[in-house]
Amino acid sequence: MKDFCELYYRLDSTNSTTEKVLSLSKYFDCAAAEDKIHTLALLSGRKPKRSIGTNQLKEWAAELAGISSWLFDECYDVVGDLAETIALLLPNSDSKFEASLNEIMVLLESLRRKSDDEKKTTICTLWLTMNSSERFVFNKLITGGFRVGVSQKLVVKAISKSTGIHEDNISHRIMGNWEAAHVSFDDLILSENVNDSLSKPYPFYLAYALEDEPQNLGHPKDWIAEYKWDGIRGQLIFRRGELFLWSRGEELVTEKYPELHSLKYVLPDNIVIDAEILAYRDNKPLPFQSLQKRIGRINVSKKMLLDIPVVLMAYDVLERNGEDIRNQPIESRKKFLNQISGLHPNLLISEPLAFKTWEELKEIRLNAPQIGSEGLMLKHKHSIYETGRKRGNWWKWKMDARTVDAVMIYAQKGHGRRANLYTDFTFAVWDGDRLVPFTKAYSGLTDSELKEVDDFVKVNTIEKFGPVRSVNPELVFEIAFEGIGLSPRHKSGVALRFPRISRWRKDKKPQEADSLETLKSLIP
Repeated sequence: MKDFCELYYRLDSTNSTTEKVLSLSKYFDCAAAEDKIHTLALLSGRKPKRSIGTNQLKEWAAELAGISSWLFDECYDVVGDLAETIALLLPNSDSKFEASLNEIMVLLESLRRKSDDEKKTTICTLWLTMNSSERFVFNKLITGGFRVGVSQKLVVKAISKSTGIHEDNISHRIMGNWEAAHVSFDDLILSENVNDSLSKPYPFYLAYALEDEPQNLGHPKDWIAEYKWDGIRGQLIFRRGELFLWSRGEELVTEKYPELHSLKYVLPDNIVIDAEILAYRDNKPLPFQSLQKRIGRINVSKKMLLDIPVVLMAYDVLERNGEDIRNQPIESRKKFLNQISGLHPNLLISEPLAFKTWEELKEIRLNAPQIGSEGLMLKHKHSIYETGRKRGNWWKWKMDARTVDAVMIYAQKGHGRRANLYTDFTFAVWDGDRLVPFTKAYSGLTDSELKEVDDFVKVNTIEKFGPVRSVNPELVFEIAFEGIGLSPRHKSGVALRFPRISRWRKDKKPQEADSLETLKSLIP
């Protein structure tokens, strides 16, 4: 655990990808195998389930620190992070802590079956054997808030460097819904038979946003263009008569979409399809907000199946007749899609668009919103199916973001390095003579702008609601977003997709912000 804590702080203290990969590879060179698998799980987003409530942790920590609950809450509001607040308030220790990461993770899992008194005794005892730094990382694990500035791509690169196994193979081996408690590092990473898993998907190939004019890509005859659909990226696997559906988030979602189960009766065996899961009715896609109603559901009602049916919009084949064909050019892989076209009403094929010039394609792109598309995808005809996000051969050419001017009415402190600044904001538009909140956003401002807004919040706070502050409605910001739809769950009646701050409108007064009527007029 001490080695894992040291790794955490090394990763958190640098922005250099080279240094991060070096620190990770050194760790994987020396760590015990049972610690490696837990580290890999944590760094790839497989956090342990919480077994202790936040209020319990606050109560126990306040008691150990010898302070009242209201004083703990005041400290928490200032620090902005529960794990850090507890680490700072508890008495210093000489660190007699010797447990391994594996022992800690096994212990945390065992606490799920313990009484509250047993949980309290265990956690308090551990707190008192740790120094402040160890306590902070430990708290991140027990609060479910563990995250550090390292991407899965860097973790893959480091394990590749440590083991000598190619990065693509590492990426493939860590796909799926494995758990650190039920698989060893050797079996997952080092075994020669890791690719034999019947349901294992391939790592997804991700496109970069097109930043320049498409003319800079070269001659249009070298490119395939197709519509970009606003659904959930998925991989359909049909091997040895069994069908599996994975989301890009490496979640097995087969049971959530029963209308796709019958595909196994028409598809050729041993095939893997890269596709989009789309809410689709009356021969057209439904807004993403419709699909969201199904995403979190385990059991789907008959009414929901009728109201929000889904289709699989296929645009690539990764495996055919059990053979990995990702290294074949996409022009060839696309031909295999023609062989499965029309086999099932819930299986659609993403057809390449006909165009001879980039100007023609620009006109086609302008029509994308009318058919429920986000824009276009551009893929070089000779491109292979790569791993992760790579520049050069695949580009997404989305429609320009829509924007509204809104007033900031609430602010909350951020997390981690931003825990001492107000960085998370709630925005409102006018509904008559009152401001109605409609979205939250926390990205898009520069560091200097954040500092300026933070200063404003501190001197313009009206009320406190725990860590949230209501502020004088004086600042106007332009909010950009990718999509908008009706939502009965929100007070405004609308929900935005991918909202972010595009700029601070210092030139506008609050009265000049947009209205709810204007916002609703943007709904397709």
